[in-house]
Amino acid sequence: MKKLASTILKTIIFFMSWAILISFTPDIHTNSQAYLRLWWEFTPLVVVVLLSVVFVFIVEKGKITIPVASRFFKNSLIGMVLGVLWLGSVVIVFLLTKTMNIQGQNSVDYIWIWILASLLNVAMQELLVRGYLYQLWKQKYNVIVATILTTILFTVMHGGAFEAGMIPVINVISMSIFVTLLLEYTGTIVAPIIIHFIWNTVGAIILGGVSLAGDYPNLLINTFQGSLLVSGGTYKFEGSIIVSIANLILITSLLVLNKRKRNDNLSGL
Repeated sequence: MKKLASTILKTIIFFMSWAILISFTPDIHTNSQAYLRLWWEFTPLVVVVLLSVVFVFIVEKGKITIPVASRFFKNSLIGMVLGVLWLGSVVIVFLLTKTMNIQGQNSVDYIWIWILASLLNVAMQELLVRGYLYQLWKQKYNVIVATILTTILFTVMHGGAFEAGMIPVINVISMSIFVTLLLEYTGTIVAPIIIHFIWNTVGAIILGGVSLAGDYPNLLINTFQGSLLVSGGTYKFEGSIIVSIANLILITSLLVLNKRKRNDNLSGL
């Protein structure tokens, strides 16, 4: 009971400290919405990095680590390949079924700043959910408990999905599960950051099929039509059962790969 109370208390303090500290972030004076968005994404990331350092090295005295450098290039490549396959498979189905139609192109100023802002945002999300907190619950209990707790947190952070309906909620939950399985398979948080970055950046800033903060632009002008179950309606990719199916396939594949990895490790003992 003492262990549970201590773990819950650390979780609350870590998350609430982050939420309180970012609320004091001052705005910068700029006429560029892109640079303002970059600042808004930069400060929460800095706060979660600093809190992670404090909790890992001071509170936990180095007994918990956040895996970053494990086979960095190989696992970065895995993240890129899976990210392309994940989003690419969804886009291909949308195009082949004429659910999504490209109508034209917007002119987006400072597009690389918007893309960098997206990267900072996903790095913050992954460090906040699958960084210290995930490793804390994994060490104190096990992978399953850590996955459940961090998936709940991740879903709460995407609370708009509850207003959108059942499919968007399923998509958020299943995404969190398969990204966590990817973390376990690669042994580094870099792969989840990359796959999340591809989904948000290409899916939202390029294709306009994923919802980010309201000021993010989209390069391509697309229309979405057809069955709400497939097209996602107003919520596009995030409300589509096609994404649910893609997520389920990825979860199944990563479960098999993780099981094979564990068996290989046991046979090597």
